[in-house]
Amino acid sequence: MKISITYLNHFRPGFGIFIILFYLIITSCNPTKYVPEGESLLNENHINVNKEGIRKSDLVPYIKQTPNKRIFGTRFYLGLYNLSNINKEKWPHNWLRNIGEEPVIYDSYAKTKTKEQIKSYVTSKGYFDGKVTDTVITANRKSDVFYNIELLRPYTIRNLTYEIADSNIRKLCFFDSVNCIIKRGKPYDVDVLLAERTRFERYIRDHGFYGFSNDYIWFKVDSTVGNRQVNIKYNIRNFTKLDSYNRISSGPFAVYTIKNIYIYPDFIPKEALERGEAYLKSLDTTFYRGYYFITSMKKPEVKYDLIIRSLFLKPGSVYNVTSTEQTQTHLLSLKIYRLVNINYNDSKENESLQGMELKLDCNIQLTLLSQQSYKIELEGTNSAGNLGGALNLIYQHKNLFHGAELFSTKLKGAYAAYSQPNTRLSSTQEYGLETSLRLPEFLVPFIKTENFIKKYNPSTTLLASYDYQSMPFYTRTVANASFGYSWKAGYYQQHIVNPIQLSLVNVPYINSGYKAWIDSSSYQANSYKDVLILGGSYSFIFNNQIIKNSRDYWFLRINAETAGNFLSGVYKMFGVHKSDSGYYLFRQPFAQYVKADIDIRYNYKFNDVSSIVYRAFFGIGIPYGNSTSVPFEKQYFGGGANDIRAWQIRSLGPGSFADTSRFLNETADIKLEANAEYRFKLFWILESAIFLDAGNIWSYNYDNARPGSQFTFKSFYKDIAIGTGTGFRFDLKFVIARVDIGMKLRDPLLHDPLFTERSHWIFMNGPYRRKDFTIVLGIGYPF
Repeated sequence: MKISITYLNHFRPGFGIFIILFYLIITSCNPTKYVPEGESLLNENHINVNKEGIRKSDLVPYIKQTPNKRIFGTRFYLGLYNLSNINKEKWPHNWLRNIGEEPVIYDSYAKTKTKEQIKSYVTSKGYFDGKVTDTVITANRKSDVFYNIELLRPYTIRNLTYEIADSNIRKLCFFDSVNCIIKRGKPYDVDVLLAERTRFERYIRDHGFYGFSNDYIWFKVDSTVGNRQVNIKYNIRNFTKLDSYNRISSGPFAVYTIKNIYIYPDFIPKEALERGEAYLKSLDTTFYRGYYFITSMKKPEVKYDLIIRSLFLKPGSVYNVTSTEQTQTHLLSLKIYRLVNINYNDSKENESLQGMELKLDCNIQLTLLSQQSYKIELEGTNSAGNLGGALNLIYQHKNLFHGAELFSTKLKGAYAAYSQPNTRLSSTQEYGLETSLRLPEFLVPFIKTENFIKKYNPSTTLLASYDYQSMPFYTRTVANASFGYSWKAGYYQQHIVNPIQLSLVNVPYINSGYKAWIDSSSYQANSYKDVLILGGSYSFIFNNQIIKNSRDYWFLRINAETAGNFLSGVYKMFGVHKSDSGYYLFRQPFAQYVKADIDIRYNYKFNDVSSIVYRAFFGIGIPYGNSTSVPFEKQYFGGGANDIRAWQIRSLGPGSFADTSRFLNETADIKLEANAEYRFKLFWILESAIFLDAGNIWSYNYDNARPGSQFTFKSFYKDIAIGTGTGFRFDLKFVIARVDIGMKLRDPLLHDPLFTERSHWIFMNGPYRRKDFTIVLGIGYPF
């Protein structure tokens, strides 16, 4: 035990660097251990392009053989494989081979195929005479493959002409030609031609041509016109089909209109498969507002008006593929259907119809989810870095008033550890009740929102909750009520507006020692008062993580909120006298402030085992009018498992202020933070990360009890705390458990009783002490 304490008290970063270097060396040692004689290990692929027309990253997918995966430049998984004895099957040798990666042996055939694929890609981009050469350099039984691409000026499009057999398609094509993405004078590009096929197919099908597909579109390219140019002929063939004698015949495309729409609001696929026609004949049909509802229930489970409002399809309208997709998306967004299947079949009238106008019948089959559910949740919690457990009893009704209204009630109880430096480990307890109702529409009086509903898929949420919180040094009750809207704006954007948010915060008990501490600061004293918060908020969220085949994604969240302005305005309008401590409502002061913050993240995936995530956060809350401080619930804090991990929760800041009391619960009005984390998989369920965190919190107004806490543009950078560290994550599928070890690099504190002359930079100035290291536990990724 004495050895451990001495080590921590005298730890210097040079030793840590040695450990890291040793790890990198040992994982890279002898990578050719199991490479057969006469063979070589594929070390690396190199791509060299002499022009900017093609990016190296565009060519990477065409490489047929990739070397062993690397983490921080080392072949970690190959190193695990090489630690085993391939002649032994028992543990740990078979285990090491399973979690490791066998050496990638250089393959000349894969190199040749890669060269051909790159040449094909280069040609598809208009570089018809581009040259692709390869070179292999082998040394120490490791081979590097070099692909050299020499490009001349690309061929450009000289003329674009059309040859369309169907006169109706031809008219639409000429009308739409302004939107054609094949442009004269631009470089020839096969991907552009393919994209144009897909675009024009949708355009034609959106105009009723149900039988049209991009198989009828083809391009003829003439590259012999000279001057490094090509002519493109845009060809669209006639519709082809088999006649009664099984002979292929061709002719114009037919325009289809929707005759009838049959809606099955409680369709059961299992019974339809097992009983077939007997199941369909057992259903009753109701004609309502121009639609046929076919159901087995006398009373509809879902209001027919709600279903109709979600449809972009109408009887008598021209067939439209986009409207079909929008209908399916909107019905699924109601979150009451497990399956939404939309299909078309030829109407019986088509047998007697002549000409090129035919009819379709649309069938919409809706399979309901279970309408009610009861759940008991036992979960691990991570409240600002304090771990604990929670028991939730949840009841949900997904269709409360038969209009896809989601009603939810949660009874919760939680217990968590509460860690504070220089104090014994204590705990927090929380009990509460939360009830919410989500409506799939905008609940706005006297305003018709049907078109808005179809375009933006909005919802209205009413929420009420009550929480009782027992903290180590005080007890608090919080009653909340809110009314708000949310809606989508495109695939990746969401808006959330809460015009009414009401919170009633009471602090019935404060420990006498804790009260003496907070009373020493006017900021802290005002933070822990009973307060009423009446205001509103707005949030904007952008998240493109769901894009397929993307190696990176962005997340952005912007929040803005304000409180107290309406009440203050009413009091001033009626000339109500303001006391020295401000206005009161029902004998309780109300908060007045404005607050805004922005959280932006960028995730870049190197390969399937490693990625890097960047995060930046800035937030500010400004009290004014009836408040001298922002309410405690709205303040910012520093440190903890999801923050700057070299500091314990709420122990960092504000600014350069050093709190010497035993109550470390520091909060402030301004927060600035930046993080970078390199994540990589190790083996089995184990993942790891190396991170760098920087930032701090500051007070907006001067607080004489906390010198150095106020934010100033001239000196805020001097208060930046910087920490680094590593962590391990255990992917248990249902949850990710996390352990992070943080180490301080720069401490902004002005006062240090042991090292009054020490530089703020601990790194390389040491010695490191135990308090400069922090172990934090978390659930899920930090951001």
